[in-house]
Amino acid sequence: MSFVNSEPLAVYRLMPSARNLRTLRPDDSLVDLKRWQFQGDRVPRPTGFAAEWTGDPRARKAEFASDFPGAPILGAGLADRLREDLEKSGGLLPVRVEGAPADAYVLHLVDQVVDCVDTRTSSRPKKATGEMRKTVFRPDALPLALPSFRVPQFPVAVQWNGWAVARLVEFLGGDIEARLVWSEDPAADPHPDPWGF
Repeated sequence: MSFVNSEPLAVYRLMPSARNLRTLRPDDSLVDLKRWQFQGDRVPRPTGFAAEWTGDPRARKAEFASDFPGAPILGAGLADRLREDLEKSGGLLPVRVEGAPADAYVLHLVDQVVDCVDTRTSSRPKKATGEMRKTVFRPDALPLALPSFRVPQFPVAVQWNGWAVARLVEFLGGDIEARLVWSEDPAADPHPDPWGF
């Protein structure tokens, strides 16, 4: 997954599609992750996670397996294909899943926090989480070389650059949902609730 300067610039939230897929729900390690995302180096950086499968046991297991905005969990095969670029944004940490090999899933721990939100034209962040219903990015400040990043206003959510989303959709097809958060194309229609379930 290499950076491709595709116009117009766009930022997305990614999650498993609404198809009949099994997804992974992180355990209490999600609390430690959120604490680190909010507080940074003031708390220990997470080193591993655990999760359990949800959904119909007969359904296929998702390769992009978590719908939590700040905890993207990827199958090891998918992560290996994208490793070089994903590691520009942060680490790939093991996820323990009962009944699965120890290296079957990884969590993409996004270290890069980039101040690129136009706070004058974006919605006011919610006090508890920082979630913004409408986020407007400054094109000149977007970290275009990174596949994923976080923003200081909403640190518990991973934002994805459009070129990275295109690569993930190429691998996963309809198994991944890409919700448009923002585009520099004025005709684009962002998702009305990109961070909702």
